[in-house]
Amino acid sequence: MKTKLNIGYKAPDFKGIDQDGKSISLTDYKGKNLVLYFYPKDNTSGCTAEACSLRDGYEDLQKLGMEVVGVSPDSAKSHQSFIQKYSLPFRLIADTEKEVANAFGVWGEKKMYGKAYMGILRTTFIIDKNGIITHIFDKVDTKEHVTQILTELKK
Repeated sequence: MKTKLNIGYKAPDFKGIDQDGKSISLTDYKGKNLVLYFYPKDNTSGCTAEACSLRDGYEDLQKLGMEVVGVSPDSAKSHQSFIQKYSLPFRLIADTEKEVANAFGVWGEKKMYGKAYMGILRTTFIIDKNGIITHIFDKVDTKEHVTQILTELKK
């Protein structure tokens, strides 16, 4: 069942596996602010631009007390090579069963060339130290995503 999350809602407590096969959950980030971003696929142009934008602004996000975690349906092995290829300094969740995506309501119908299919709706959630969603970005500018986030956080 899909949930429509809004600002002010408690973020769903997710559990998943990262690129190294290690368990990862929202409770691991209790007491920290988290940028949780959902993207469709490793090594595609838009997803690479988004990951590199977050990589390039990672230090600025950390100065604001933010951690970053990416989520896609790719395998842990795919995530490992994506991280190595682009020197990504943050963890990626291998959400192969789409459990995390479904919990956040970002697995849904998309259209390309007039055909409907199911996939990740590119979305970023900012979750505060108490697990509350403070910002939702559903219109992600992949090349400038970190700028979008920093601008919003500094308001």
